[in-house]
Amino acid sequence: MCPLWLLTLLLALSQALPFEQKGFWDFTLDDGLLMMNDEEASGSDTTSGVPDLDSVTPTFSAMCPFGCHCHLRVVQCSDLGLKTVPKEISPDTTLLDLQNNDVSELRKDDFKGLQHLYALVLVNNKISKIHEKAFSPLRKLQKLYISKNHLVEIPPNLPSSLVELRIHDNRIRKVPKGVFSGLRNMNCIEMGGNPLENSGFEPGAFDGLKLNYLRISEAKLTGIPKDLPETLNELHLDHNKIQAIELEDLLRYSKLYRLGLGHNQIRMIENGSLSFLPTLRELHLDNNKLSRVPAGLPDLKLLQVVYPHSNNITKVGINDFCPMGFGVKRAYYNGISLFNNPVPYWEVQPATFRCVTDRLAIQFGNYKK
Repeated sequence: MCPLWLLTLLLALSQALPFEQKGFWDFTLDDGLLMMNDEEASGSDTTSGVPDLDSVTPTFSAMCPFGCHCHLRVVQCSDLGLKTVPKEISPDTTLLDLQNNDVSELRKDDFKGLQHLYALVLVNNKISKIHEKAFSPLRKLQKLYISKNHLVEIPPNLPSSLVELRIHDNRIRKVPKGVFSGLRNMNCIEMGGNPLENSGFEPGAFDGLKLNYLRISEAKLTGIPKDLPETLNELHLDHNKIQAIELEDLLRYSKLYRLGLGHNQIRMIENGSLSFLPTLRELHLDNNKLSRVPAGLPDLKLLQVVYPHSNNITKVGINDFCPMGFGVKRAYYNGISLFNNPVPYWEVQPATFRCVTDRLAIQFGNYKK
């Protein structure tokens, strides 16, 4: 009979966006972990169901660090109070879980011989120092989760095979030019929860990256950072101190389909700013200080979800959301939230939402002074 933890592993799916780690098995399993077809570089979710057990070749190595659980090339050493990376890790290991320990340093030979490692989990330790060659043996590493540590800088010499970097909730204040050099396969970076200001991003800090997803939430940004990768499909800058969106801020991000700007201090979105986002599908503007619906929404033919709730909007015009005429919009709205705004919803014309799929997709009311 399969152990309960193995069944949990086989049924869990890696939920990359947005990142909310609740436990080890929440993100460990994907097609790549079991050395199946990994297409994450495309930015699409290729998981179609529970992996076929017959395609997984178990190993029978007797090597397993004391106190850890080892099975199917997964080595789980979480919550053991470890102060260093354990020895005697099997060289065929593909996932190493070291989260919730007391590791403070990654040394040169800590991962020696682990050339098959696919995912490394170091979340919630006390890591403040990483040797410049600590990751050198990890030639096949694709996922590095090193959030909730004491890092003051992005680790140097990250493996060129890396696809996903989770480094949020550290103490990083600066992103220097060249720190991501050579990471041609990277498509996802989560770096929120760091005390990053706009001045902390050196010009060219993201040069060479072809990211699909970037999150810099819960930082100290006062504006949209300059020179982010043009390839971005998702940009999340929620819980910052952004006050305005100016015309040139979104000029280079024509491939965005999801933009998160909730929980900022945005009072103004300059006319024409949104016209640079022709493929946008979701726009999150909740919990800001907007006094009107942003101009330009009717021109976004693919926009389906817009959340300007919890602002200071007092009026909704008949053409604020939908274009004039029929057949112009290619995708109808399935979500518009206007609740917690001082707008007299009984004065809003029904034709305002003529391009909405269902009246239940519209949320009004519940305004509190």
